[in-house]
Amino acid sequence: MATLIFDIETSALPIEMFDETQTEYLFREAARQPDPVAQETKRAEIQQQFSLWPLTARVVCLAMLNAETQKGQVLYLAEDFEEAPEGGAVEFRPCCDETELLEGFWDVARRYDQVVTFNGRGFDVPFLYLRSAVLNIPITRKDWLGYRYATEPHCDLADQLTFYGISGRDGAARKFNLDFYCKAFGIESPKGLGITGMDIPQLMQEGRHLEIAEYCLRDVRATVELFHIWKTRLAGGK
Repeated sequence: MATLIFDIETSALPIEMFDETQTEYLFREAARQPDPVAQETKRAEIQQQFSLWPLTARVVCLAMLNAETQKGQVLYLAEDFEEAPEGGAVEFRPCCDETELLEGFWDVARRYDQVVTFNGRGFDVPFLYLRSAVLNIPITRKDWLGYRYATEPHCDLADQLTFYGISGRDGAARKFNLDFYCKAFGIESPKGLGITGMDIPQLMQEGRHLEIAEYCLRDVRATVELFHIWKTRLAGGK
């Protein structure tokens, strides 16, 4: 079975893209705060969340690897033509816009039987679905949010390592982030070079597109290792 493992990075759309009604709706909770300082604090907090919502953000990078061969691609936005690293098993492909990036991903995704993510059911997959719908890009795999308690065609490691949330927020199988799982299982953390997902908007503003691509690939490499550990030590029946 061919297995694809991927991760996305997202960044907020400019506030100028939203009309007055949309802006009022987005910051309504901030307007309800009792004083100007509290309003500004809440507004900044809401705007920081824009990167999490597919109607207020875009996909700026997507890294994907074949779980068996570890060959793959990193698709990333670059404002100007950018010299990508050559050689190796992973192709770095700069894209001129989000449409090109998403079309490239769906072309690859249709060839795989299984997809593996970390928290992809809660974030990556619905984000990709909605961004693709907004941009009218054909989705070649619409079956990744089906029956939750199955690992095919979509295995979400965040579900598997929490046994589908059996312990809630505070029990033995509580959910940790990818960095924490990596350190617990002896995998090199993708955060080891000091970049996290929170840094992506700033890196985009500074034009550091290749750094985003390399960080996203580190996330996927770590997820590949975590997948193999889960498969050999925890998955039942095989």
